[in-house]
Amino acid sequence: MRRRLMIMPSMIMATIIMMITITTVITIIMATTITTTNIATTIITTTITPMLMITSEPAPADAGSGMNADEAAALYRLMTWLSPSFPVGAFSYSSGIEWAVEAGDITDAASLRDWLAAMLGDGPGFCDAVFLAQAHRTASAQDAIALREIAELAAAFVPSRERQLETSTQGRAFIEIARSAWACDGLDGMVAACDGMIVYPTAVGILSAAHAVPLAPAMHAFLHAVVSNWISAGARLVPLGQTDSQRVLASLEADVAATAKRALEASLDDLGSATFRADLASLRHETQYTRLFRS
Repeated sequence: MRRRLMIMPSMIMATIIMMITITTVITIIMATTITTTNIATTIITTTITPMLMITSEPAPADAGSGMNADEAAALYRLMTWLSPSFPVGAFSYSSGIEWAVEAGDITDAASLRDWLAAMLGDGPGFCDAVFLAQAHRTASAQDAIALREIAELAAAFVPSRERQLETSTQGRAFIEIARSAWACDGLDGMVAACDGMIVYPTAVGILSAAHAVPLAPAMHAFLHAVVSNWISAGARLVPLGQTDSQRVLASLEADVAATAKRALEASLDDLGSATFRADLASLRHETQYTRLFRS
């Protein structure tokens, strides 16, 4: 009996110690949970509060645009002037591609790409780009005599009657529409200085200069428009699907950039063409029996 009475205090003490230990552990766990919750709440509050503050305030007008007002205006005008929807009638000309398809020189996307790369870098693409650059610079300098000489040379620098019709008709349409919808100071004087000899690249150079659109983006937009029109003609003639047409356009990106760079650095002494087959295609198109295009 005495032995059992001695054991009981020991058991009681052990139970009390165990209860104290459990209580301590529970307290530590609760403290840790509360601390973690406080940290998480702080992180969430710290993260969300600035977001709420930012979204609740109106953003500045030019936030994230990367362009000032003049640059945005220049981009807007180039996208309009050199869009396929700008009514200069570019869709009705093929620059001799129609005869090249009939002759078997262009039969698929790969051969169309090679033909256009040559026209762009070594033929009318490069020459027109040089005339655009020279017209832009002389118009910006308000040198009427030099501008007239460039306009006259550009009008004479085409290999066939139909190419002459193509570039002069588009040039006149481009200027007339621009004067009606995009009139600006000095444009009429620049046009008058050319004495009616305004072909397409000259027209683009003059209008870009009159609106203070920088030469480099005007050059790239012009070449992109020219190549896009060539591809559109080729797609209807070969024919090609929309995906193949876009692949051809994508593959010519480097060629457009290289041609633009050369043209920006070139002088009138660097003018010249080595695309004899394309020139022959333009000449042969004049007597082609069945035709969809005017050149």
